[in-house]
Amino acid sequence: MRDEPLQIPLSELDPKLARVAILFNPDTAPYAPGLVAAARDAASGIEVVEMRTHDDGETEARLEAFSRAGNGSLLVIPEPFTNGHRDHIVAQCAHFRVPALNSVLGAVDSGALMSYTFVWDELVSAPVDYIDRILKGASPRDLPIQAPRRYELVVNLKTAKALGVDVPPVLLARADRVIE
Repeated sequence: MRDEPLQIPLSELDPKLARVAILFNPDTAPYAPGLVAAARDAASGIEVVEMRTHDDGETEARLEAFSRAGNGSLLVIPEPFTNGHRDHIVAQCAHFRVPALNSVLGAVDSGALMSYTFVWDELVSAPVDYIDRILKGASPRDLPIQAPRRYELVVNLKTAKALGVDVPPVLLARADRVIE
């Protein structure tokens, strides 16, 4: 685990990568278009596709269409819809052979190819410190905004093999956890 975000270009996983779709539900992730815009600004020579979905049927149809064009990967934004439909999204990615960076809690253990996100246990326990400080007399307005402190990269080699993806050794060396 690391104390600051790691830059992992998806093109490092697939040098032929031409497109990245970003999956989210606009009803439950109103901030997602800003993330898509930032991804487009950062993507050099890679098309960024906004994959808006509202239900499992739309998710399946969009992933099928996306997979037909080839040379693409999926980025799943953790948000209420993708959290609740995690297993369906993972299953459809496997079915249509779409490599996915899915940072929804438990996705990589359920079969997603990769996950890169903050350490959940630490983020969930952070409010305990705030509550303790408030109960001891601190004013909530005087408490600093907290951001995640540690991040974790997990790679699922079983999924990589099923998808026919060769994970570069340098990426495996960076992984905090590898599922074999």
